[in-house]
Amino acid sequence: MSLQTTTPDPSQANGTDKNATMTSGPSAGSPTTTIGSVKDLDSIVKAYDIRGTYPEQIDATTCQALGVGYGAFIRSAEPGTTRVAIARDMRPSGPELVAAFAAGVQSQGLDVVDIGMGSTDMIYFASGSLDVPGAMFTASHNPAEYNGIKLCKSGAAPIGEDSGLADIKRVALEWAAGSIEDAATTGTLSVIPETGPDSMLEKFATHVRAFVDVSALRPLKVVADTANGMGGLVVPKVFEGLPFELEVMYPELDGTFPNHEANPIQPENLVDLQARVLEVGADIGLAFDGDADRVFLVDERAEPVSGSLTTALLARSTLEKDPGATVIYNLICSKVVPEIVAESGGQSIRSRVGHSFIKQTMAETGAAFGGEHSAHYYFRDNWRADSGIIASIMVLAELSAAGGTLSELLAPLDRYAASGEINTRVDDAAAVIEAVASHYADRDIDRLDGLTVDSGDWWFNLRASNTEPLLRLNLEASDDATVADRVAEVQAIMTGG
Repeated sequence: MSLQTTTPDPSQANGTDKNATMTSGPSAGSPTTTIGSVKDLDSIVKAYDIRGTYPEQIDATTCQALGVGYGAFIRSAEPGTTRVAIARDMRPSGPELVAAFAAGVQSQGLDVVDIGMGSTDMIYFASGSLDVPGAMFTASHNPAEYNGIKLCKSGAAPIGEDSGLADIKRVALEWAAGSIEDAATTGTLSVIPETGPDSMLEKFATHVRAFVDVSALRPLKVVADTANGMGGLVVPKVFEGLPFELEVMYPELDGTFPNHEANPIQPENLVDLQARVLEVGADIGLAFDGDADRVFLVDERAEPVSGSLTTALLARSTLEKDPGATVIYNLICSKVVPEIVAESGGQSIRSRVGHSFIKQTMAETGAAFGGEHSAHYYFRDNWRADSGIIASIMVLAELSAAGGTLSELLAPLDRYAASGEINTRVDDAAAVIEAVASHYADRDIDRLDGLTVDSGDWWFNLRASNTEPLLRLNLEASDDATVADRVAEVQAIMTGG
């Protein structure tokens, strides 16, 4: 591999202060904190994770309370489990919040294994390979003022609102009120080196490369925009020894995001990568989000590749290696996904949007792969967890085998036009959805997740946001003109026009 940037030294960026002084959790009869010192958990505990602005919505005391809640939940849900793995991204508030959370977990008698800085898919790998629960401190693609926590059980099993987060929030509030006792023995803290042969990063890189036949890869020019996020740590390590000429844009681990937001689903955050792909004549561009669990592709013409096309490509690749396997896709993916799965001899299952639903369905069905239009890609052999870098390596393997350009590889999959996600602010989301459903009552309708209306040659899904008074519209048709017409039609119904 030829690398044109310097790989950041993780030991120089926001190292966790293991000597940080933390207020210990309250013991019976002598609480050391009150509910007033914990932030409003209803505002930060979301459907799939915990997320808020620092320090207004999430701070050290709040994270300590959540650590107590998580430790108590794990003791109940996984009797016999003795330790928890914790990692963090490059946000400046990370070390303080990790130390606080770890203190809460330890107060419940569980040991903490700190793997240092890493991507979210690294904590899933740690959880799976060590068979321990995991906590990742990240706010993913959110701006610099945010931080948060993604949680999982052993084996990278997801924790969502209905599978643990509500219990964790309840115990955190009880601890804040002084009604949760510490365990008889406080857990220990151990640290896995961030670099070297025993680091989780090194082991993760080996795991990622095992998803492809490395000997079959051909020289390709790759530009990766890691947006000052954790891709700057993970991507160069995974690419070591591979026959690619790699250029990493914005590799410095900097949670203030000085160049652009680490949110590649927004077109403005792809502009620098698109320009660089054209400037150097790259074969492909890779755009990672802040915690590097998602990746968006840019082809050699600097054209963005939708998450649906990438899902279809990876589904086809998976079925070539595992004939007849099951593939999960969420309901806002293009119709090309189930079409490609069927053409490749596989079975497809349509899912609600969200990682907890995809992972649960994969576990129930034994599915080999799952994909979402939002560029989350899930792999059975990665403990059903999503990984941006595994998806990247598999795409590069497909491009190597094809011998042509990425646009040529994707051309047979590019069958439809799509609106992208269109957000509309409404006063009463439920009432608007019912009005739209009534208008299209003679069409094929389902309520798996929001409202999906299928008119044969065009279809749309309308879903309410979990956090804002918004309705999210995704519409697909045969061509751009039809998409524009049908979007205008649906929006007119939504607004009463």
